[in-house]
Amino acid sequence: MAETTKVVPDLFKGIALFTPGGDLVYCLDSNKQVHWHSQLCLVLQELLKLPEPPHFLVPGYTATVDRWFCTREKKIKTVAELYPAVRRYEPLLNVLFNLKNVTWQTADWQEEACNPVVVETYCSRFPQLWENHDLLVRLDERWEKELKNQFKPVNIQQKDQFENNQGYILRLFVSGNHPSTKQTLRKIHRLLETQLSHPYTLKVIDIAKHPEIAETHNVSATPTLVRVWPQPTRRIVGELNNLSRILQLITTN
Repeated sequence: MAETTKVVPDLFKGIALFTPGGDLVYCLDSNKQVHWHSQLCLVLQELLKLPEPPHFLVPGYTATVDRWFCTREKKIKTVAELYPAVRRYEPLLNVLFNLKNVTWQTADWQEEACNPVVVETYCSRFPQLWENHDLLVRLDERWEKELKNQFKPVNIQQKDQFENNQGYILRLFVSGNHPSTKQTLRKIHRLLETQLSHPYTLKVIDIAKHPEIAETHNVSATPTLVRVWPQPTRRIVGELNNLSRILQLITTN
């Protein structure tokens, strides 16, 4: 794999999405508010001529980096996290995100989303993902323009459709890997898989391991479900047993 060297900003959010075959698309966002997983899926769809964006690769084939300035400690801190399926690419990720002396943490296993047996069921529909095309692509301004042109809205109805096509970005904040946490995740995942008509990204965050992310999202209690995208941000705090209320929170504009 090869690409033109680009500058890595001092503070950024980095996201990498791999395919089972070893291709990679990634981005660095200094604003920490754009270039989410759904855009990377759209790039893979365009490059490999897929019938639809491969959202099923998220989160099992992803890696994320968050580099921010800690006001309390008065220094730049970095948190790097990846899933077991992409652990072998750690040296490459260190180069792409310009990381030195950083320990990559293994993301919490999400059985429904990361199970390799489940991912394999998509092989017949998306065979290109299991082939290696020597792709290493950074999502930059050129790709942003192409994606905007490809899905350019021309009226209000199409605008709504465009925004919905970006899918939902959700964060579930928990405290520890307890049986109740696993049960909550199973309920939410089943709800999302059966009730949502658009793609989604659900990331589970343990506030004990990542207090800085909880602080960024103003989370002080668990469990908390946050809809990051589409805007405006919405959240439910406390027991997440009311599935109809959860679905309403996610889908209401």
